[in-house]
Amino acid sequence: MSAADTKEVLTEVEDGVLIVTINRPDAKNAMSKAAAEGIAAAMDRLDAEDDLRVGILTGAGGTFCSGMDLKGFLRGESPTVEGRGFGGVVQAPPAKPLIAAVEGYALAGGLELMIACDLVVAHKDAKFGIPEVKRGLVAAAGGVMMLPDQISERIAMELALTGEFIDAQRAYELGLINEVVDAPALEGAKTLAAKIAANGPLAVKVSKQVMRQSRGWDMEERYEKQGQLIAPVFVSEDAREGAAAFAEKRKPNWKGK
Repeated sequence: MSAADTKEVLTEVEDGVLIVTINRPDAKNAMSKAAAEGIAAAMDRLDAEDDLRVGILTGAGGTFCSGMDLKGFLRGESPTVEGRGFGGVVQAPPAKPLIAAVEGYALAGGLELMIACDLVVAHKDAKFGIPEVKRGLVAAAGGVMMLPDQISERIAMELALTGEFIDAQRAYELGLINEVVDAPALEGAKTLAAKIAANGPLAVKVSKQVMRQSRGWDMEERYEKQGQLIAPVFVSEDAREGAAAFAEKRKPNWKGK
């Protein structure tokens, strides 16, 4: 636990991975204003510190996030951060990779937090859904906009209009999550994070940037825009180090520049 932690969000660093835990287990990690601010601060830290390569977002007490704190909502509280949106992340995810480690439920805003992450590892008993319509609400933190980008539009429409849940195996079959594990999801996420952290940090960051941004590019501009982003990677010290390490049959010593 770092000095910057609040009681509602805990952070821990392990082998270049920043583990961010929503710590409201008694409320099934429902998103509060304080928790959103804690996540936003953690995302700022992830991008600011060169030694951090990957982030993991998870929840304490066997649940990822059950959505917006409805008690806070009734008090007039909004669990958002200006410029970053719901949960301090959905509108402005970090530049570095972010993995969701899902136990229990990822529902409503919790699912929206999850799909704002780049990769998802989930326990086999996890459940997913955007049940806002059951409460007379809309999945406005990206659910109805982002979900059709990640799975079939017809399936996304079904989830949005019925509010029903799906299990981890179904989510995996739909391509919504990367991996289903029997062990704790956080352990699976750490294994995946280690594979990413072993790679060139500049190359990883720009690969994510191109994948995220290129879907909005005009076809005739794609390679030009990609070239502008990747050119610095190909002339970096890390690119030379990667080639040298391959030739010398050793692990590369990345500098991130």
